[in-house]
Amino acid sequence: MVLAGEIESVGRNVRSFKPGDQVFGLSQWKAGCYAEYVCWSAGAMLTARPANLSYDEAASLPYGGLLALHLLRRASIQRGDRVLVYGASGAIGTATVQLAKHFGASVTGVCSTTNLALVESLGADRVVDYTREDFTTGGERYDVILDAVGKRKSAKALPRAGNVLAPGGRILSIDDKFPRLRADDLSLLKRLAESGELKPVIDRTYRLDEIVEAHRYVEAGHKRGNVIVKVSDQGS
Repeated sequence: MVLAGEIESVGRNVRSFKPGDQVFGLSQWKAGCYAEYVCWSAGAMLTARPANLSYDEAASLPYGGLLALHLLRRASIQRGDRVLVYGASGAIGTATVQLAKHFGASVTGVCSTTNLALVESLGADRVVDYTREDFTTGGERYDVILDAVGKRKSAKALPRAGNVLAPGGRILSIDDKFPRLRADDLSLLKRLAESGELKPVIDRTYRLDEIVEAHRYVEAGHKRGNVIVKVSDQGS
């Protein structure tokens, strides 16, 4: 459902885009991006590619970024909030860490040993290695705990997360509710990427004829950030 590429043609009544425009975006309701060409409505979540990013980098932003903004909005993040992000090294988690920092939160990221340096590089104030430390038994208290991986993978940790909530704190999971994504959030991601506040995180890149291997790798559950599929020499 996510792509970055160049517009080939537009309908005769389309005024917001023209052939040759370099764009990126996400279609919440329509799959089909494993292809050289797709046909989207002019009202789809699509906007100009960040000027400083490649197609691959731009394609890594919409999924994690839009879902992270949905999660942070539900959490009503405020400047100064102490936020813990569980699953801080995935597509949603890497975006959540950076966007929470943008909104002025103090961020703790929970990830595995191999991803500590990555999460630190994204601006986390503190990182917790879940293979060596149980954040639910520590002395830190959090205003917001965000599960960026979903309850199936976080099932062992989140039931005890209330132990480290500050008074009035809240716990939210990315799969609590069906996400309501907003088109204007894509423009926000573009601006933050161009300013350097939001950095794309790409683990691996595959060609379209390697799609089976790409899915096997993602479904193993250990990717860092995003996996990109290149369907041509230009778009992703």
